[in-house]
Amino acid sequence: MTNSKSTAERRSAQLAKRHRAESRFKWFGRISIGFGLACVLFLFTDIISKGIGAFTQTYINIEIPFDETQLGLNQNSTEKEIKAASFNSFFRKVLRTQNPEVTGRKDKRALYALFTSDAPLILRNMVLADPSILGTTQKISIVADDDFDTYYKHSYGRDLAEGEVIGRLSDSQIALVDKFVQAGNVEKRFNTILFSNADSREPELAGIKGAIMGSLLTLFVTLILSFPIAVATAIYLEEFAPKNKITDFIEVNINNLAAVPSVIFGLLGLAVFINFFGMPRSVPLIGGFVLTLMTLPTIIISSRAAIKAVPPSIRDAALGMGASKMQTVVHHVLPLAMPGMLTGTIIGMAQALGETAPLLMIGMVAFIVDAPASITDSATVLPVQIFLWSDSPERAFVEKTSAAIMVLLAFLIFMNSLAVWLRKRLERRW
Repeated sequence: MTNSKSTAERRSAQLAKRHRAESRFKWFGRISIGFGLACVLFLFTDIISKGIGAFTQTYINIEIPFDETQLGLNQNSTEKEIKAASFNSFFRKVLRTQNPEVTGRKDKRALYALFTSDAPLILRNMVLADPSILGTTQKISIVADDDFDTYYKHSYGRDLAEGEVIGRLSDSQIALVDKFVQAGNVEKRFNTILFSNADSREPELAGIKGAIMGSLLTLFVTLILSFPIAVATAIYLEEFAPKNKITDFIEVNINNLAAVPSVIFGLLGLAVFINFFGMPRSVPLIGGFVLTLMTLPTIIISSRAAIKAVPPSIRDAALGMGASKMQTVVHHVLPLAMPGMLTGTIIGMAQALGETAPLLMIGMVAFIVDAPASITDSATVLPVQIFLWSDSPERAFVEKTSAAIMVLLAFLIFMNSLAVWLRKRLERRW
């Protein structure tokens, strides 16, 4: 009796110990998941708090009398004459006339600096588009300089601690901002410039249109090259290739290539496509070639897994009905494996969208002021644009860097969500 009781107690103690260990393991898992979610939440909160301001832009409303005498133009002036007119001196004279209290040379420069440097160009384009405005007075909205914009969005009207720095505006500029605001000539709008302009040296005029177009063109080249090559490779290795040392060697190297750092593919593209073949730098075509090399292993591996998931009975039934090997693969195996292939392709494209290192190696870090229109135009991509802006000291570029990251994350979340939806929507359970 004593031995039996002692054995039962030991077993009960061991069982309780295992239960405690299992409970601790569960709690370790919960804590790990919670810590991971907290880190992601902190990251997203930090990015959004820094970048949300970039989606609004400050504008200054001002009345412009398009005086024909001052401009030396009339409604019959040619395009060449309009382009040759000095809109810069005209705009500055209008500002001096409307702000007569600004007299000193330094204060005048401070006044001019509150408006974007492209303000004269905006006026010139208005006259080019409609010469009939000459001789009339127009109330227009002009983009504020980035220092004005930053001050108005983050500091104006707030109680600041003693000694707290308010951006880079001088006291005279702050007084002018107060004057404009009290007159009701300052307003915030949705920042369409962010999505309609390419890169610029001026933060208030910089946008991500060029980078988005460059990313789309680069991904287009990557998709049309990587998807058919990867699918054909996966079909051959799974359905037609003999099992020998050569195919084993190929399979091992495909798996190894999936783990190679992306910068290596950039070095390969630099050596082969640019140095050997003499192709141009900083174009979506070369970027697509490099990203194709990088994404091929990922798509091949996922496509092979999708083909393996098709039950052998499908093949046996097709062959039993008299179909050839090719007909079996094309008409039965490939359609059933396609959802998995598409999922792997979308994940590979999402990975390519977020890559920076390989594209830096082929020169897609250039300053591009115009959005590319074809795969042979000079371009940059969204991750590289973020890299360029992050190195700029202006606070407005800090905001736009975070805003560009938000746009990139939105694309990545959309592509991964699309992959999950396709897998759930199209997969078949056997």
